[in-house]
Amino acid sequence: MVAASLGMAVLGCGKGSAASAGPSGPAAANTAPEWRVGAYLSLSGEDAAFGIFTKDGIELAVDEVNKAGGVKGKPLKVLYEDDKSNPQEATNKVLQLIDRDKVVALLGEVTSSRSKAGGIVANRKHVPMITPSATNPDVTKVGPFVFRVCFTDDVQAQATAAFLVDKLGKKRVAVLYATDDLYSSGLAEGLRQELKKRGGEVVAEKGFLKKETNFTTYLTELKDAKPDIIYAPIYYNQMTLIARQGKAAGIKGDMFAGGDGWDADELVNDAGDELEGAYFTNFYAPDVPWARAKDFRVKYNDRFHHDPSSNAAMGYDAAKLLADAIGRAKDDSPDAIRQAIQDTKGFEGATGSITMDADRNADKPVIVVQIKGKKFTYFSTVHDKAGAAGAAGATSTTLPAAVSPAPPGK
Repeated sequence: MVAASLGMAVLGCGKGSAASAGPSGPAAANTAPEWRVGAYLSLSGEDAAFGIFTKDGIELAVDEVNKAGGVKGKPLKVLYEDDKSNPQEATNKVLQLIDRDKVVALLGEVTSSRSKAGGIVANRKHVPMITPSATNPDVTKVGPFVFRVCFTDDVQAQATAAFLVDKLGKKRVAVLYATDDLYSSGLAEGLRQELKKRGGEVVAEKGFLKKETNFTTYLTELKDAKPDIIYAPIYYNQMTLIARQGKAAGIKGDMFAGGDGWDADELVNDAGDELEGAYFTNFYAPDVPWARAKDFRVKYNDRFHHDPSSNAAMGYDAAKLLADAIGRAKDDSPDAIRQAIQDTKGFEGATGSITMDADRNADKPVIVVQIKGKKFTYFSTVHDKAGAAGAAGATSTTLPAAVSPAPPGK
């Protein structure tokens, strides 16, 4: 476990406190000289890039909070645990952080399967948890103590269908996804439903297991269906192999589209040429044209000497929102912190304006990123009011009002 004393008075509880929120739960009042927050992330294993960059964003946020005096006069101390990209490890690490370390809140995880596993424990123990980037709707359905600062896959699917059909005119879509992954299969199903509503159709689809590495047969069959585009809602490590094998099968980069799971430097470093012109929906891009994102990019570059990824930006916003909620909570108990998170409205983060809805999901912007010159570049913002992106040059695609994210923050 790695401990970092960071600038955010949000999640910790002293071991000497008495009142319990439940069996072996955290203390009701924090009498320690610091706030303890637990962060469980994939710092190793197949999704390590997601976890490492999220940790960088959290550290930057906490340092800023602590340098400004902390929360309610106390610094934030984040205790990190590596779940090794494994759902069972995620469960174990959350138990350790709560029972052993007595944290008052949790940040994590970065993927849906592990966030759901950890969230079940957090909810049972009555410890508030914020996932920076787990998008499957089931994650927050485990109970009232689990939140997210990202949009959900149903919103992402609507945004994708709107973009492909209305913006690009791509109505014949092939789908390639991982059947044994909650995120991938959920987003694929969401797109199927949304395409029908917009007059599009799935002309072919192929499901694979995450352990597979040879996609040539799948790609050939999808190509033979003559789609306008191939939608691959998968993670960056799988997409790297698919892009390379797709090129060998004669599929150009601009024939692919995906979701936020593509966002890792490894993708453009290892398959940027093969994916030239491809699009994917995301929370953030380094060149998004609103002021708070620009400020975050400068501060992140000053510290880490490279552009932030979407995961870094989401980790930053999750930590900042948690610190803000701790400051607004009526007392220092996990229950009070939970309620303050629930009451969040119009929180201005690096990834836009965040409001928690009744289901503990973030109402916020969806952006479209294009791969150009082996870089992730901002293409457009998807929301309900054309022109509301708040920056010159920003373009938009309209979603149904009931699911439209809020305009980006200034």
